[in-house]
Amino acid sequence: MDRAGKAESMEVLKGIFDEAGVVVVTHYSGLTVAEMTDLRSKLREQGGTLKVIKNRIAIKALEGLEDKGGDDAKGLFTGPVAIAYSPDPVGASKAATEFAKSNEKLVVIGALMEDTVLDASGVQALAKLPSLDQLRGKLIGLIQAPATKVAGVVQAPASQLARVFAAYAQKDAA
Repeated sequence: MDRAGKAESMEVLKGIFDEAGVVVVTHYSGLTVAEMTDLRSKLREQGGTLKVIKNRIAIKALEGLEDKGGDDAKGLFTGPVAIAYSPDPVGASKAATEFAKSNEKLVVIGALMEDTVLDASGVQALAKLPSLDQLRGKLIGLIQAPATKVAGVVQAPASQLARVFAAYAQKDAA
């Protein structure tokens, strides 16, 4: 890779480290092309991406991000590293940990989330949380529930009154 290519790669990585909700650092040694493709598709389903990176370029990209935990994260970048990242902090970590459970060749090393550096157990804890879309669905359900109950309470007296009139009408008809 020439100097211009390295500079471009470094700028891309800086953008990823700066904008992603989470960057999960993994070792992928021994994975076949088919397994990597499967991992990429699982990440895409969660809104994430997988990228194989060079450690030196990643460490240089982190040098400009000391306020984002860049100094602490430099230790994660050793060996054959691939990063999984997504805007939703749970998406990439969930897909990576689920794939790592079924395939021992993928090892989750840690993650960068905003200005926090997580170890492997922190990534697993993050993966157990509900995703952003699931949380939004629960919140909307909680907001709609009282409105549904109010409508049921308001409608209940009218339906009860209608049943009483129907009972009197049947009694008079008999």
